[in-house]
Amino acid sequence: MYWLTTKNAVVLIPRWRSLSFLITPHLHRHFSPSAPSPLIRQSERVFCFKERKLYTKPIKKHKQSKISLEDKDYAHVIWWKERIQLCRKPSSVVLVQRLSFSNLLGVDATLRNGSLKEGTLNWEILQFKSKFPREVLLCRVGEFYEAIGVDACILVEYAGLNPFGGLRSDSIPRAGCPVVNLRQTLDDLTRNGFSVCIVEEVQGPAQARTRKSRFISGHAHPGSPYVFGLVGDDHDLDFPDPMPVVGISRSAKGYCMVTVFETMKTYSVEDNLTEEALVTKLRTCRCHHLFLHTSLRNNSSGTCRWGEYGEGGLLWGECSARQFEWFDGNAVDELLYKVKDLYGLEDDIAFRNVTVAPESRPSPLHLGTATQIGALPTEGIPCLLKVLLPSNCTGLPVMFVRDLLLNPPAYEIASTIQEACKRMSNITCSIPDFTCVPPAKLVKLLESRETNHIEFYKIKNVLDDILQLNSNSELDEILKLLMDPTWVSTGLKVEQETLVNECKSVSNRIGEIISLDGVNDQKPSSYAVIPNEFFEDMESSWKGRVKRIHLEEEYTEVDEAAKALSTAIEEDFLPIISRIRATTAPLGGPKGEILYSREQEAVWFKGKRFTPSVWAGTAGEEQIKQLRPAFDSKGKKVGEEWFTTVKVDNALTRYHEAGSKARMKVLELLRGLSTELQAKINILVFASMLLVIAKALFGHVSEGRRRKWVFPTLTQSHSSEDIDILRGSEGMKITGLSPYWFDANQGGAVVNNVDMKSLFLLTGPNGGGKSSLLRSICAAALLGICGFMVPAQSATIPHFDSIMLHMKSYDSPADGKSSFQVEMSEIRSIITRATSKSLVLIDEICRGTETAKGTCIAGSIIETLDSISCLGIVSTHLHGIFDLPLRRKNTVFKSMGAEFIENRTMPTWKLMDGICKESLAFETAQREGVPEELIHRAEELYVSVYAKESKLNGFASPKVVNKSEKQVCLNEVKNAVISICLKRLSDYYKKINGNVLEPSEMRFVLIGAKEQPPPSTIGASSVYIILRPDRKLYVGETDDLQGRVRAHRLKEGMQNATFLYFLVPGKSMACQLETLLINQLPDEGFQLTNLADGKHRNFGTSDFVETEMSAR
Repeated sequence: MYWLTTKNAVVLIPRWRSLSFLITPHLHRHFSPSAPSPLIRQSERVFCFKERKLYTKPIKKHKQSKISLEDKDYAHVIWWKERIQLCRKPSSVVLVQRLSFSNLLGVDATLRNGSLKEGTLNWEILQFKSKFPREVLLCRVGEFYEAIGVDACILVEYAGLNPFGGLRSDSIPRAGCPVVNLRQTLDDLTRNGFSVCIVEEVQGPAQARTRKSRFISGHAHPGSPYVFGLVGDDHDLDFPDPMPVVGISRSAKGYCMVTVFETMKTYSVEDNLTEEALVTKLRTCRCHHLFLHTSLRNNSSGTCRWGEYGEGGLLWGECSARQFEWFDGNAVDELLYKVKDLYGLEDDIAFRNVTVAPESRPSPLHLGTATQIGALPTEGIPCLLKVLLPSNCTGLPVMFVRDLLLNPPAYEIASTIQEACKRMSNITCSIPDFTCVPPAKLVKLLESRETNHIEFYKIKNVLDDILQLNSNSELDEILKLLMDPTWVSTGLKVEQETLVNECKSVSNRIGEIISLDGVNDQKPSSYAVIPNEFFEDMESSWKGRVKRIHLEEEYTEVDEAAKALSTAIEEDFLPIISRIRATTAPLGGPKGEILYSREQEAVWFKGKRFTPSVWAGTAGEEQIKQLRPAFDSKGKKVGEEWFTTVKVDNALTRYHEAGSKARMKVLELLRGLSTELQAKINILVFASMLLVIAKALFGHVSEGRRRKWVFPTLTQSHSSEDIDILRGSEGMKITGLSPYWFDANQGGAVVNNVDMKSLFLLTGPNGGGKSSLLRSICAAALLGICGFMVPAQSATIPHFDSIMLHMKSYDSPADGKSSFQVEMSEIRSIITRATSKSLVLIDEICRGTETAKGTCIAGSIIETLDSISCLGIVSTHLHGIFDLPLRRKNTVFKSMGAEFIENRTMPTWKLMDGICKESLAFETAQREGVPEELIHRAEELYVSVYAKESKLNGFASPKVVNKSEKQVCLNEVKNAVISICLKRLSDYYKKINGNVLEPSEMRFVLIGAKEQPPPSTIGASSVYIILRPDRKLYVGETDDLQGRVRAHRLKEGMQNATFLYFLVPGKSMACQLETLLINQLPDEGFQLTNLADGKHRNFGTSDFVETEMSAR
């Protein structure tokens, strides 16, 4: 037997099951704090740590049960050593040097506090550690949670805690946190990928010189927080997104991904995945553990060959950046086995298969497609998710929409979603708030019996929202439509009648137990002689949580105890207070009052100098004689000024016992309700997910209507069996398509009409809108096949079996691949997956290699796609492709339009028939600030070699203006501003009062050096141009011209700058004109210093603002 280790994996050859599982069978799911639980079973023995008695019990024999304890621990020790080597903090590095990896804790028994003898706390911790060897173990010791050895180093490194005892070299590593900081410590550890096992003490008095019994109270995993004790809290718990255990294997159909959620007790299997689709899923799924099946070894994926440990390829690059382990055997069975081992689950725990049959379901999005349309947030790419939902719609609805985009639904589900959205768009009644509770949170709290009154109230709101949908005829139709999408999301098939009946039953049951808002019959006790804060603190932990009818006996006991306490304080303390108040002394007289000691949870007398110097039998003397010093729960004197009496102490004890009994009754009722609802978990999960979907779709409809989007006509995909039918009746037709990132309410976009019944070969200039058109078509098609609204005036969209967008490629040094190699890898995936029902969009094909051969490869790709008869667009600047003898039947030539105006070629951003060979390369380079000399030389070289090809549709290649020779003249600036802004202002005034603005009516005002604008500019919107001393211009807009001029002139070299301004009607018009001038003055030959300000106004392009689209 040999252990092989790598940077990211620990591998045992030959393969056995997890040895820790073989030696240590699983724990029970729930532990009772009232009695010590069996914590480790070896062979046929069970130890109970408190009594340390030995019991015998037959247990199930697992495979390879003869493996020695050393073998069992070795893999875990190696696993921890790898993580310890990543420690970088100076304090944790010092602690690491004192570790000894001779046991799971890493404790050196020769150091101080390092004894592992049976009966010691360290030995007890080691037994717990052996149950969950790959979890950080925190053990409750008094008011702290402590960790030793390896776990202490992890706490110091990742939770920011200080080691106990400093960095003394003679002691084992020890660290911990106070009880009140446990949640923060657990968050820090799980955020860094660690699982934590928490050991609690059995609360209550213990015999002298005996250690309290301890039990494993729960675990905290990434995506699954620690919930022990939450039932008694009065606040909500933030619940992170659940993190699954993921297994990846290779099958005859492609790649297979098995996803297991321990919290939900569910798993799903997705087969027939491409490498790119699989990587997309990994990118969107933060998994707790990743397992790679041995079927991935020595296997060609088309772009790489996995070696013994895997090497190269997109998938390997993704996996190698993560921690993973190998496994083999049946992928599903083995992964479920490992999950039970990792989480300490019993063998009989069942996991539910939530896989929905993938028939007629489109392929998941490839990574490139998802990133290039912003379905996955990507820097520089407009985020599709942000425009689909209102800004206040966050959390679970956003996750649902994202998952739906990445995994488009079948045609029937998409049609159902669209029909639901249409009905949502037309309803006239009010709608529920749609309470969203994470299903994983709901399941974990109910199964652990830690659901508090706040969570029950939320659960009831979920059920009541379902009942509200059912009670209204308009909303009931939507409820019916949402049943199937919820089935796909949860894997649960529930009939609507069953859902409604169960929701009604459970809602009523919760209402019978839980005290709801508005019920005001459980106010804290109140007595004049006792501070109100005392009763509020003591009774807030149980009052107002369940209905009083269930606690009448406990209420009576608490009320009687509170009254007895008040009586005792009145009899023992008030006479002393009255005596003190009756005593007059100018300085240094007696003082005393009845106060609440929050730390000791007591009401005592606090005073000084109240003892009489001569006992004369006056009022209050008898009570003073009864006073005695107050002591805390540990028998320590609280202070010199705190006093109590036997009667008051007895009354306090009685009150606390009554309150404790009431609190335990409340917890019993809450836990009992959790137990009842465990049988209804599937209904609750279904209802919760249905509301998430409803909220997401209502939010999408609201945002779509605001953006003036439309519902497309969704058709069944065309078939390759009859191309004539395809050409005659099917295809994709979108009228008035606009970029999805453009808000129609902010102005008119340059819209395009797309009538696609075949493959388009698209040409056009740089900045002409090719890339934006491809993104827009891809987003519209994806939204359509998901049942969403699309950014267009009308649309007919086939239900594609896959949508694939390839935009640009970068090199991958980790895999040793150039950008062209990466591009070819993606093209290979597209070609092999494309069918006649696919939409294929490829931008600027073969840009990364030698032109002639790249052109021929591009031509061959076009021929292949043409023969497949898919719909799509291939854009290119390789104009030599039109000289190739292409074999094509269905490919048509399209171009992005360009116009030749005043000796300059300008893009129109309109899709049109034909070929466009003008690239506008020189103009683009010039606009981006490339040095004039370089561009001028490039023009000379171009003319010398390509002069005969420099015309486009009869127009000569535009001459570049040498702006360095142009003098910035005041009149030239005025004329340029008028020519740029006049049309926009004229349209505005014509719309307002029917008049057309003449050029002479634009009134310019010059502000020379040492001049200021007049007061009339205050509060008025204006556009101004600075004529800088360096002959460059600066364009801006403001409502405070005086302040803006003053600010500009404070800058170095700007003291004598000249300003030219004109007033405009409103801030919005000023912003529009500023953008126009910034984008178009450079085309008039002027140099601007703030060109970048013109790029952030809109990502899309308006009809009025002729500027290139930002995303290319």
